[in-house]
Amino acid sequence: MKVLLVGSGGREHALAWAIAKSPLLEKLYAVPGSDSISDFAETSELDVLAAARAFGIDLVVIGPEAPLARGLADELRKHGFPTFGPGKEAARLEASKSFAKSFMERHAIPTARSRTVASFQEGITALADFADGAAIKLDGLAGGKGVVVCETPAEGERTLERFFTEDRKATVLIEERLSGPEVSLLGLCDGKRFLALPPSSDHKRLLNGDVGPNTGGMGVIAPAPAMPPEEFERATRTIIEPTLLGLAADGLDFRGLLYIGLMMTAEGPKVLEYNCRFGDPETQAVLPLLDGDLLELLNAAAHGDLSGRTLPWSGAAITVVMASQGYPVKPLIGKQITGLDVDALVFHAGTRRDGDAWITTGGRVLGVTGLGDTHAEARTRAYAAVEKIDFEGRQYRRDIGANVSRPELAGDADSPKNAGTAGLPPRQVGDADSPKNAGTAGLPPRQVGDADNPKNAGTAGLPPRQEQTR
Repeated sequence: MKVLLVGSGGREHALAWAIAKSPLLEKLYAVPGSDSISDFAETSELDVLAAARAFGIDLVVIGPEAPLARGLADELRKHGFPTFGPGKEAARLEASKSFAKSFMERHAIPTARSRTVASFQEGITALADFADGAAIKLDGLAGGKGVVVCETPAEGERTLERFFTEDRKATVLIEERLSGPEVSLLGLCDGKRFLALPPSSDHKRLLNGDVGPNTGGMGVIAPAPAMPPEEFERATRTIIEPTLLGLAADGLDFRGLLYIGLMMTAEGPKVLEYNCRFGDPETQAVLPLLDGDLLELLNAAAHGDLSGRTLPWSGAAITVVMASQGYPVKPLIGKQITGLDVDALVFHAGTRRDGDAWITTGGRVLGVTGLGDTHAEARTRAYAAVEKIDFEGRQYRRDIGANVSRPELAGDADSPKNAGTAGLPPRQVGDADSPKNAGTAGLPPRQVGDADNPKNAGTAGLPPRQEQTR
């Protein structure tokens, strides 16, 4: 197959790395791509449709949300190119928080109580309904940084003033503040079925201890300790299945990656957000855990038929994001990176080549992923690599995965607790005839981790309860 990958960031670097391993791949192209992606793909300055035509592409995989929100997947399909990515109308689940909230309410999907407002004064009035704190969200795309969690009315007023000062025509969502561990549940979707990837936990706050400003993500734990098999089953019944039914009922063409951001509250999982693409940096943690051919599944989803497919995975991963000084406000860039020859996967988010050197070009620079049989082993490898990588002004959190326990959550097909599940069932939710029909399959015994390193035992604690960050 000839495949065209759209995008240029750390998520797309991880996708290129995973797709390049497929025996089905004849050649991989990327638009616009990056210097790091060029290790796996031929990059092009053509626009996406022109590149698909010029290279005779068999499948287009769209990484970022912005082109999906503009309708790129629809345009490509109109010209006969199979595409992994939802249509414009379905992508509104991410592009408009008010649209997503209406979808959830219409289909009885658990979520936070909310009000949508279109002016500062309307927002001030609505704040009175959220005495215990509120999450205030810009309605449109904001790169994962359009959410402010406000503990007091004064903080809420300041946030509303800032949002409406920056854009007088803004639409803003005010939600009740939820608390509990956050989980990112990503799944390949063909419009009728949801093939779950390992659940993960993203760390949005900049600083250790989940404090500081929101970012696009500073680190990931996979699989998520907060979603053991029984919680996945609960989320399947209350969230995934109703979402699939809702997509069908509303006529939304969703052939792509459906990302469901969850808060695991005392009342059960509730949806914080939908995204219409692979998460960043979650992708850098979950793709290395997959046992199987990702390209084959992307192609099946793009053609609308994931029937009979499973997505086995095993092991554990910890991804630590290394960012530039000044991120997320005004990052200082143009710094040389050294020490990249490490015993871990390094996915480039904001870099360029300068001869034999690598130079920083963005706020989030690298996603460093350690793999292992346990979270503790994966964390040791990730931070050992991070400590060797250097650039002026680097910043990173030192507590990603620090309190993870229950090592049985890492996939291990040999463990009686995980037999045939790798921590969670590699199951398919939904069926063209019966959305409640779910398939299961056993996992082949396989160690995931660095092939050059022996298996090491490790132990690891459940993360502390988190306040809502998205």
